[in-house]
Amino acid sequence: MERLRLATLSFVLLFASGLAFAQASDDPSSAIVSRDASFWRAFNACDQPAFPDFFTEDVEFYHDKGGPTLGRDALLASLKNGVCGPDQARIRREAVAGSVRVFPLRKDGVVYGAILDGEHLFYLAQKDGSEHLDGRARFTHLWLLKDGAWLMCRILSYDHGPATRGETQPRRQVR
Repeated sequence: MERLRLATLSFVLLFASGLAFAQASDDPSSAIVSRDASFWRAFNACDQPAFPDFFTEDVEFYHDKGGPTLGRDALLASLKNGVCGPDQARIRREAVAGSVRVFPLRKDGVVYGAILDGEHLFYLAQKDGSEHLDGRARFTHLWLLKDGAWLMCRILSYDHGPATRGETQPRRQVR
């Protein structure tokens, strides 16, 4: 009888751990955060050859100060001639710790995308190598799983404004 209880308990624990693994592997959060971090490393380094691998062909980028940029080719040209232009000051983007959130999207129980949102700070690099805090904004990215790869499809960059040196915590939204 004791062996039966032990076997039943072992089966229940094994089944429960299997469910936990299935649920964890069905959560794209770590993959999205990792992929997003890879994009921002490329952005901060102006690694233009890496950029196309992060976007769908029909990507749409909406910026509250610069307007919309529609399509991958237009977005790549904007990056090349804008923040990565030869005469431009380099920008470094940094996510505000604790502000980034991931919301998986499912259809019929299968993950097909995710929404990533948060806040970020921007620093301007000077020719002497120093940098200064230049601004703060919110972002929302729609990531889609296409042929096994996570790609950004819709990008919103909004609520741009000044940032202060000690500002490293998420802003509290006032309603």
